[in-house]
Amino acid sequence: MNLSRSASLAAIVAAAAVASPAWAQSERDTHFDGPYISATIGLAAQGNDRADTLVFDTNRDGAFGDTVTTAAGANAFTGFCRGNATGATLAAGCTGDRDRIEYGGRIGYDKRLGGGNFVLGGLVEVSKNNSIDYTTGYSSTPASYTVARKIDHTIAARLRAGYTPGGGALFYATGGASWAKIDHDFATTNTANSFTQVDNGKRVWGWQAGGGAEIMVTNNVSLGLEYLYNRHRDNKYYVAVGQGTAPATNPFLLGGGGTNLRPSDTNFDYHSLRASLSFQF
Repeated sequence: MNLSRSASLAAIVAAAAVASPAWAQSERDTHFDGPYISATIGLAAQGNDRADTLVFDTNRDGAFGDTVTTAAGANAFTGFCRGNATGATLAAGCTGDRDRIEYGGRIGYDKRLGGGNFVLGGLVEVSKNNSIDYTTGYSSTPASYTVARKIDHTIAARLRAGYTPGGGALFYATGGASWAKIDHDFATTNTANSFTQVDNGKRVWGWQAGGGAEIMVTNNVSLGLEYLYNRHRDNKYYVAVGQGTAPATNPFLLGGGGTNLRPSDTNFDYHSLRASLSFQF
């Protein structure tokens, strides 16, 4: 995660705490108790997926975990990287995953339980970030094979529960279900076989969990800082490798006429750190 951006977001909230009018702390019975709308902006950062590889189904029985072998019985794949290939071999290197700015909007409702300090609420949120996760494999031919997965947008419904010590600030935990559109792309330096993407651009279910804080800066406006961990299930996409112009002794064909491949990690995980600007009605 980009630490300088995270520090900048934290500084915004800290500055708001200093600038917050004294009366915002005194009107504890009116804040965080009713409907609100918010705009958010921040960073969507990929996690550490060093163990991610490509996996194969050489007889197309639906079970990924087979080994693609040459006619001599050797493993046809020489290595993997968790980024985008910059050449046909692992030695040529690869770039990393792409973190992206995330932005969105939400509408929610909070309730001060019994008029006291505990807050319970719910929200619906739409966000967009375009972060990209890459997985690359290298065959001994040599050739590279890269799958790219990109979050297009998410729609989430979350609960949040928190505590407001004096009405002018709220500290909360949040979590719920999310629905994401994930776009896929595939690139290879192999010009012999044919490659067909299956289940591209799917909408998938997932979840989000995290926490944050908000500080009132006027009677109706608050600034906040929030962290979310996001996970979406992405297990339907794969690439079907066919014969193309390759001979029958091609490693992708020896298992029964073709091979399916996909990333070993069937979850798309990323971290969100964002600042929020909210208007409370």
